[in-house]
Order: sequence, then structure tokens, then C-alpha cells
Amino acid sequence: MLHIGCHLSSAGGFAAMGRQALSLGADTFQFFTRNPRGGRARPLNLADLQALGALLAENGFSPIVAHAPYTLNLCSPNPATRAFARETMADDLARLEHLPGQYYNLHPGSHVGQGEAEGIRLIAQGLDAVLRPGMHTTVLLETMAGKGSEVGGTFQQLRAILDETALGALVGICLDTCHVSDAGYDILHDLDGVLTQFDNILGLGRLKAVHLNDSLNPPGARKDRHARIGEGCIGLEALAAVVRHPALRGLPFCLETPNDLPGYAREIALMRRVQEEGVPL
Repeated sequence: MLHIGCHLSSAGGFAAMGRQALSLGADTFQFFTRNPRGGRARPLNLADLQALGALLAENGFSPIVAHAPYTLNLCSPNPATRAFARETMADDLARLEHLPGQYYNLHPGSHVGQGEAEGIRLIAQGLDAVLRPGMHTTVLLETMAGKGSEVGGTFQQLRAILDETALGALVGICLDTCHVSDAGYDILHDLDGVLTQFDNILGLGRLKAVHLNDSLNPPGARKDRHARIGEGCIGLEALAAVVRHPALRGLPFCLETPNDLPGYAREIALMRRVQEEGVPL
């Protein structure tokens, strides 16, 4: 079974997001924990969270994905920026304990001239500040496109973060198809080879979620520009191979394509259709 959804707004509340996901044909979804550019989160509504938890259980949802704000940078050269990232993550993770078993997705950060090794050290240090034994939320490091001074554009960098994090066993990976293609991993022509690399370096057991996106740019462009499914340089056939791949079966797939809700509904229906073996593209 394909677990697929899209990015939804939390403005109407948590249970409303669940109902909206169902109306789109989804059985997972992603949302920002707060404004994607940072800021305070709204007051926590425990009854709303409990209603969402009941809806997820009743409708067989896979884990949903809470996305940290884009502004968080655990490896910034500015200590205040690093502290803000840690404080925000700690608050988000405390909130998610009221909806156990979900995922918290994070862009690892940008070292901004400090160098890869220092960026990795600071990210691991930041994770150690917020991870706790017995947590019910899995933190996911997202694969990045490798633009600028981003950390996480290679599987080796993600492995190094995990190795330097004391509680790295609590951390998983979210694979973004646009990002890995832009970073130079050829999922268009050699998906098996890319997943073998991932397994050899990180272990497929670490892979907990997939961001399913086409890319406006060719492989290796290091640009990070998402496109609608089938309208970019990866293409429908290659993305169909992703959702069909046995190594990825059962994972939540979240669309982050530039779409409105009817567009998401069409893409969800399309990927459900092509995921079935023998269905022509």
C-alpha cells in the first residue's frame, strides 16, 4: 500500500488537517510546526491533538511529518542563531510528545564558511541538546541539494552527523527526490544504485520518509527548485519507480510540489495509480 500525502497548512487546527488530508485521498501529510520563517508557535490545543490522533488511528494513516521552520540553523556561526534553533526544536519536540509516533523533519543547516567538519560538529552538538532517551518522536535529517554551504548534500555528511551525535540512534533520514537529484545522485537512471549507496553508508533502516518532488533542474545542479510531478527533469517514470521500489514500501511519501489543493489531489491519485504494478504510465 502506498502511503502518500502533501504539505498542508495548520491554520485551521490539527484535526482539520487530518480531515483535509482524507478529502484529498491522502493517508499521511506534512505541516510546519510554526511559521516556516520562524516565530512562536500557537498555544497548544490538547483536545485538537487528541482528535487528530483518533482520526489517524481510525483511518490507518502512516506517521505524519512535522517540519521545522526553514530558519533553524544548528551550525550557524552565530551562537544566538544556534540557540534559537535548539530552543525551537526542544519546544516542537515537547509538543509532539502529545501525538506520539510521528516524525520531525529538519534541514541540517548551513556552515556559512566555517567548513564542513565544523558544521557537522555543531549540528551533532545541537541534536545532543534536544534529543532525549525515551522520546516518542523520531527526528529526521533531510537530504539536501548541496547548494552554497548546506550540510547534508551527501550521504557521507549525514553519516558523519549521526556518528557524532550521542543519541544518533534516535535520528532517521528523510530522502527528498528533488534534493538528491540536484545533489548529483542519479535516481533517474540508477535508482537501485543510489539506494545501494544509501544502504551502504546510512542503512535503509534509517530511511523513514520520502519527499516526493520533481526538479526544475538537471541532476547535479545544486539548485533546489521543486517541480510538479512529471513536469521536471526527473520525470513521472522515474518518480513512479521510486514509489514502486520494494525498499521504500510502507514509507510515508509527502509531496512538496508547487501546487494548490486540487493539484495535490490529482498528484496523489496519479501516484496511487502508477504505484500499482502493471499500470501503464
